[in-house]
Amino acid sequence: MPELPDVEGFRQVFESCARGRIVRRVDVRDAGVLHDVSARGLRSALEGRRFGAPERHGKWLLARTGGPTLVLHFGMTGRLVCGHPDDAVEAHDRVLFTLSGGRQLRFRDQRKLQGLWLAHDDSDIDRLLRRQGPDALAVDRAEFDAVLSARRGSLKTALTDQSVLAGLGNLLADEILWRARLRPDRRACELTEADLRRLYGRMRGTLRAAVPAGCVPPRDSWLTGHRDDPDPTCPRCGTGLRRSRMAGRGTVWCPRCQPDG
Repeated sequence: MPELPDVEGFRQVFESCARGRIVRRVDVRDAGVLHDVSARGLRSALEGRRFGAPERHGKWLLARTGGPTLVLHFGMTGRLVCGHPDDAVEAHDRVLFTLSGGRQLRFRDQRKLQGLWLAHDDSDIDRLLRRQGPDALAVDRAEFDAVLSARRGSLKTALTDQSVLAGLGNLLADEILWRARLRPDRRACELTEADLRRLYGRMRGTLRAAVPAGCVPPRDSWLTGHRDDPDPTCPRCGTGLRRSRMAGRGTVWCPRCQPDG
């Protein structure tokens, strides 16, 4: 599933492909990715408008036009692709935005679990994002401590709950906790001041390293680079990694580096 670094990469695709360009045509090839707006309504709202700078909050992307705002969520398999109107259309290209200057931005999604919304004003945007916590890349230390300390459940569950912190998913949560040497099943409300400081620092460092890659990179020195190995071992200490499921998600951790609290 796309996580914060992936969506930041999509924001950069949108920035380079569509910012400042006029929407000449909207071609909805599959209305199943549209939410609360029809294909005709999307065309009427956006054609002739000029896209401004895209904004990201967690896993959501907002493209303002000076009027309606296009809001995108990529679900499990969504992505943005920049090309030209004469490029061959692929099977999973759901919505095509033909832009001034010979560009075309495509929303491509195999499974169609989320999609596109149209926000007519700020109240619509607030409604769509009302359940989102602070963005994981922008949250400051005081708010980070406050939102985690208020959670009674496990750290892994808290980090992947978008109402607590927006943008973190399964891979990022496991990577951050491994770097912070904290077990995923430890209770969030029981973290010490030192734990919170270390966790915040490791989260910031992990995100800063992952965003330029446009994903959570499966590097040899990262937990992510070994979680799918047949017999995975910790890249830091060589101990065999443990697997479990938490909140329905496959979870990987090192029993030596991440001992009981």
